[in-house]
Amino acid sequence: MRFDVLVGKLGDREIDFVAERNSKKYYIQVAYLIPDEKTHEREFGNLLKIGDNNPKIVVSMDELADGDYKGIEHWSIRKFLTKFGN
Repeated sequence: MRFDVLVGKLGDREIDFVAERNSKKYYIQVAYLIPDEKTHEREFGNLLKIGDNNPKIVVSMDELADGDYKGIEHWSIRKFLTKFGN
């Protein structure tokens, strides 16, 4: 199945990808690594400002990325490609 993918805007902030499939929307931020609090705030902060209940995911190369922060999921790139690569 394919996704329709856009770059999202929220005021002056950018959401890396907004993907839609079968009327379901996913907000996706991508970071190489999230080594410190400043990077964490930047990558999760944009998604925290979105007021709807659609899934929000931060994808990174962090191997131990698995969990969530205030309802925003943090996935490793491997998990992301496994789930959405079909």
